Amino acid sequence: MTKVLGIIGGSGLYNIDGIENPQWIAVESAFGEPSDELLTGVVDGLKVVFLPRHGRGHVHSPSTINYRANIDALKRAGVTDLISISACGSFREELAPKDFVIVDQFIDRTIARKKTFFDEGVVAHVSVAHPTCGGLSDVVEKAAEGLPMKIHRGGTYLAMEGPQFSTLAESHMYRNWGCDVIGMTNMPEAKLAREAEICYVTIAMVTDYDSWHPDHGEVDVTEIIKTLNANSENARSLIKEIIKILNVSNDRHPCQQACDHALEYAVITQGDIDPKVKARLSAVAGRVLNK
Repeated sequence: MTKVLGIIGGSGLYNIDGIENPQWIAVESAFGEPSDELLTGVVDGLKVVFLPRHGRGHVHSPSTINYRANIDALKRAGVTDLISISACGSFREELAPKDFVIVDQFIDRTIARKKTFFDEGVVAHVSVAHPTCGGLSDVVEKAAEGLPMKIHRGGTYLAMEGPQFSTLAESHMYRNWGCDVIGMTNMPEAKLAREAEICYVTIAMVTDYDSWHPDHGEVDVTEIIKTLNANSENARSLIKEIIKILNVSNDRHPCQQACDHALEYAVITQGDIDPKVKARLSAVAGRVLNK
């Protein structure tokens, strides 16, 4: 299998530097319209597929993003490894604005989003006990070495519905739960990537201290944007280093965590499956449904 790196850019990251033969392509999905066309091309010899999560011009709010269509489109474009870049607030003093966090756990508090590909005609239950790919997280951590940025390995991301920020009471509650950062976009994205058998990792860019910090007060969008601009430059540098590491070989080896075989024993529907359902799930689950 050939390695294809997918990148979902969040707030502040709307394109990829140094991409050769860039082309914006429309990918049709049976799950509706993705956030935007996909930017495809090659960076240092590695095929890259980029999707701006909020669309060019930031036109989709966290709750109106079609997460299923996004993941389905990326899978149809051949993506094997997916890096999600996201702005977030921090619940920890040591996770300061401009720091980066390699997230490894989530608490999903979203309520208005479709969270599975398997909601009609076929039932599947995948494990998301460890919702991000450890091998891909290793790559991100190694890529950050030597860069002028502070990155933390491991952290729990609280996914809230938004688009409003937390109340003070919510912020304190999430801290007491043991959460480290808070954002609005990485769920159900991470769950869907697992269902699609794509290795996935979240790189959270800290922009603020949410509303809990006594010395920083409530979230200020103006300050967030300033921090986002600084973080975006570091994110671009980090992506360049990630690509260098992944490009050692274009051959993709099986995931040690089995992200790429998450559906192996997950489908529990018995008997013949409607051909229309199979067609809808052809990219996400064709490997197991067509056996």
